[in-house]
Amino acid sequence: MANITATEVKKLRDQTGAGMMECKSALTEANGDFEEANLILRKRGLASAAKKAGRAMDQGLIGHRVSPDHRSGILVEVTCESDFVARTPDFQQLVEDAITEIERAGEAANEAWLKDPDGPIQKRVAAGIAKLGENMSVRRFVRFTGQTPTSYVGQYVHIPDGGKTGVQVEFSGIDSQLAGRDELVKLVKEIAMQIAAASPSYVARAAVPAEILDRERSIYRAQMEGQGKPPQVIDKIVEGKLGSFYSQVVLPDQAYIRDPKMTVADVLAAAAKSLGAPVAITRFARLKVGEAV
Repeated sequence: MANITATEVKKLRDQTGAGMMECKSALTEANGDFEEANLILRKRGLASAAKKAGRAMDQGLIGHRVSPDHRSGILVEVTCESDFVARTPDFQQLVEDAITEIERAGEAANEAWLKDPDGPIQKRVAAGIAKLGENMSVRRFVRFTGQTPTSYVGQYVHIPDGGKTGVQVEFSGIDSQLAGRDELVKLVKEIAMQIAAASPSYVARAAVPAEILDRERSIYRAQMEGQGKPPQVIDKIVEGKLGSFYSQVVLPDQAYIRDPKMTVADVLAAAAKSLGAPVAITRFARLKVGEAV
């Protein structure tokens, strides 16, 4: 049987994040073979994760990273059981490591890749569970890469709620000269904060699925039944109610959170005038820890 030294135990602990006693036990079982000991710890970590899988994970953080040129960005939701663990350096490192793995995977990063038990994300999660003793999950992520040469990706994470709400938004019409201007930086932050606070569902009216609009219209018409109003009057009322629906779920139609007398479309128009160029929002994503998907 190999004589396991404290230095070897520490080396394995640094590699895996597992506890000292677990590392010593694994090295002893592996007769000092580090690769085999790593495999043993991985198996134990996965077993540990399986035992904890039924426990609720409604705490955690939204991780975020945007490229220096703002052409791409990543948001990731990483959950755990307690706010205490979410605040630890080890958990925060797990969040950063998850972003790095998504970045490395690029286009290969999808739902199947995320959930693959032999993939890089699940291996890191298993090691975190083994070290911190709580169930954890990299629940979902959003990755944007610029759709056009003038795409600009911005992000916002809401610090007052402990970093549990994050937004990623992509603009078009932003060339290299506009990208560095203070007015643009302010606009991106304001729009991202709007999305965080008002939680719109669509980037434009045209993006609302036809079946959703049909459902809303049928509801509004049902509300008019038995009132004896002429069809043309009902049509006008229905379209008016539909406008109210748009103002709730379509980002440009929403009332601006800083000045409800303005819409987000008004804010964009004012920004375009200030910047001297038309700008548009092409897509956005909003993640909140524990939110139903």
